[in-house]
Amino acid sequence: MLELALGAGAGLLVGLGIAGLAGWYLNRRLLAAREQMRQAERLAELGSLTGGLAHEIKNPLSTVQLNLQLLQEDLASDRSTPPGVLSRLSTITREASRLRDTLDDFLRYAGRIEIQPQTVNLSQLLGELVDFLSPQAQLAKVQLRHANPDQEVLAHVDPKLIKQACLNLMINAIQAMPNGGELIVSAGPRDRWVELSITDTGPGIPPEEQDKIFQAYYSKRKGGTGIGLAMTKRIAQEHGGRVELKSEVGKGSRFSILLPRGKSSS
Repeated sequence: MLELALGAGAGLLVGLGIAGLAGWYLNRRLLAAREQMRQAERLAELGSLTGGLAHEIKNPLSTVQLNLQLLQEDLASDRSTPPGVLSRLSTITREASRLRDTLDDFLRYAGRIEIQPQTVNLSQLLGELVDFLSPQAQLAKVQLRHANPDQEVLAHVDPKLIKQACLNLMINAIQAMPNGGELIVSAGPRDRWVELSITDTGPGIPPEEQDKIFQAYYSKRKGGTGIGLAMTKRIAQEHGGRVELKSEVGKGSRFSILLPRGKSSS
């Protein structure tokens, strides 16, 4: 009987110990979840505040920009205006315009993305972008090619947003090849995804920068806002997809937008 009692007591202690550990673990999980909720609420509040601030800056900035343009026209018609004044005024006007463009990019990135999906032939979508960008590519001495243009690749996506995501990548690729090169775009199935790929023969991206380039406002290009790639990544994620990058310095880069397949994708 004593042995049974001791065994039962030991079992009870073990059970209590396990229950205590389980309770401690659940309590930790609960505290962590609460902290994540608080952080999410703070981030949401911060996003709302920064969005409102951007709007508040943009409105008077538009007025400043308009008045600068009018003042520039008035002074340009006055022969007594020193050339240096017009040059400085032109610089101010240009910087005001750049600041407004930066605010527009921020508002697009920070704002809510509303997806209006429909069945889209992604290969056809790329063909339209190739036609649109061909003049710019020719000026940059970049050979722009659409691989497999007749292949039908269907996905249930928002065509305007996907066009914007691809356009960001294609423009970045052209700008990365100031001495000319080759840019190939294609669409095709890949496992349970459809893949939109943009491949260039540019200088490539060093390994230590490949994660950073998708961060908002990270840009090493003079005059770049650093929003384009971040927006492309966000658009892909909003569609339940992702963006991948394979790049080698001196050999070029390949960006891939992976999206869930449409029912009729081949």
